[in-house]
Amino acid sequence: MAVDQYVISAVSTARDLVPVMQCIHELLGRLPVTARSRDHPGIRIEDGEIIDEHYSGPILEDVLRNNAIRKVIPPTGPYRGVPVTVAPVRDGSGDAIAVIGIVDVTGVFDIADLMEQYTTIRKQVCGADPCPLPTESTAAKR
Repeated sequence: MAVDQYVISAVSTARDLVPVMQCIHELLGRLPVTARSRDHPGIRIEDGEIIDEHYSGPILEDVLRNNAIRKVIPPTGPYRGVPVTVAPVRDGSGDAIAVIGIVDVTGVFDIADLMEQYTTIRKQVCGADPCPLPTESTAAKR
């Protein structure tokens, strides 16, 4: 019985990365994902579709060069202004042989803004703090 193997290496092509990147894309609820190997441009997947099979970008290249995770908002490219996280895939010696990037939805929210919105929503739902009022039962939440 033949067994398919997928190996991520420094010389992987975009086609070599497709099965793993499609899996990651689906696991992340179809968030955009990108990847490339050290020696070849890679892949970009959005909405279940392969958008580019010759993809690279400055953040991917920076992570390959510096072998360090980056959480950043790119100033250029297709993800300009959108938080991304890019991490190296390392070999047994710890050298970066490839990189994988995702749109980082956790970076979209500013915690202070989120708390302000929460307070506003709570006032709309409850009317007054504390919610529920001491004279109300938990079931009386409006």
